Amino acid sequence: MSFSGEVKEELAKHINPARHCQIAELAALLHFCGQYGMDSNGRYTIGFQTENEAVARKGFTLLQKTFNIHYDITLSEEQMQDFYKKFGDLEKPVSQLLIKNSCCQRAFLRGAFLSNGSISDPQKGYHMEFVCTHEDKAEQLKNVIQGFGIDAKIVIRKKYYVVYLKEGAGIVDLLNVMEAHVALMNLENLRIVKEMRNSINRRVNCEAANISKTVNAAARQIEDIEYLRDHYGFCKLPESLREMAQVRLEYPDAPLKELGEYLDPPVGKSGVNHRLRKLSELADKIRT
Repeated sequence: MSFSGEVKEELAKHINPARHCQIAELAALLHFCGQYGMDSNGRYTIGFQTENEAVARKGFTLLQKTFNIHYDITLSEEQMQDFYKKFGDLEKPVSQLLIKNSCCQRAFLRGAFLSNGSISDPQKGYHMEFVCTHEDKAEQLKNVIQGFGIDAKIVIRKKYYVVYLKEGAGIVDLLNVMEAHVALMNLENLRIVKEMRNSINRRVNCEAANISKTVNAAARQIEDIEYLRDHYGFCKLPESLREMAQVRLEYPDAPLKELGEYLDPPVGKSGVNHRLRKLSELADKIRT
């Protein structure tokens, strides 16, 4: 099962004990993937358009708990009118009266994700989105998410309005808001592993770059010293530079600090660097 499917399975099992929160979640399910009205046989029906059996099961469970409506019972006209008064036109956003409380907004987001949400495999990247058919529904969803201090944006994709999050921290926060705590912990564990791996890679790359820089610098130094030896002669060098040139040729792979310990008397890293630079400058002068 995909990570997105695991999140939906967890959310589908979560039933808030408060009726007002159950209604808020049911409202999201109805407005984003539900339908109700009269069928071709003149019967009043309520249903959910979803390929996810857990989502449909959650919708009918909430119908039963909140309005004692069973999926296998035909509704009366009076029941349908009461239902319509509560939830209104499904083409429009959910009534603000149903999601005025913070707890109900959490339930609303849970229902929205079950209806039209998805989340990418966190091992590949961080992306969470809700695909809406109406702009005003997308705006409402974005505003509710932002009300919890989470950054969400809207992008138009063909004929749909997509509310999306791309930051790992924001996705973690939204999973927490929706009370998908198991998925949250799994995502956090993956984030920690990924950040550790990236940190190690950065450190290895940095060390490799430093080693490469040191090796290239040593190769240039040896090239300059050999040029001085062959075209100028060590005998013409001051004693300090002559000793430095001989030590560098003798220990071509040694770092500057170690080279300084081979001199008599020993010299610090900066002193070694200064002498090697003088040798390189002299070699460049002779070349020209």
